[in-house]
Amino acid sequence: MQLAQVLTGMCVLVLSTVTAKGEPRVSAVDGHFLHGRWVFGTARGAAKARHLSVRPAASVAHLRGEELGVFVHGVVEDLHPADGPADPGWQEIHEYLHGFYGDTSFDWNDVVYYRLRPTWMTVYATEPDRLLAGPDRAS
Repeated sequence: MQLAQVLTGMCVLVLSTVTAKGEPRVSAVDGHFLHGRWVFGTARGAAKARHLSVRPAASVAHLRGEELGVFVHGVVEDLHPADGPADPGWQEIHEYLHGFYGDTSFDWNDVVYYRLRPTWMTVYATEPDRLLAGPDRAS
């Protein structure tokens, strides 16, 4: 619950995927922490989307300087596959993303969205009380 209070809005994630040769690749994505899981999107033609379509294991990290680190390993779920039915939670997620990014910010047909189902997750915070107080109330 406390983590959900801190991880609001868009959070930059470093996403790690794996190539067919087993080589790690990192890139950045917009992450949204919804219902205790990271949701992120990328272009369907991006290398990371190709990696995840055949090797859905992934890791993400979200860092805020030295104050906060959130590290997750897990398996991604395609929320709206091009060749299948949408995830049951897709409508709620789509409404959230549409409200966040607006009508014209995304080409909804060219973007694939994933939810990372954690198998391992840890958080590091130097001053948790300060983070929970928020930027306007921290001293």
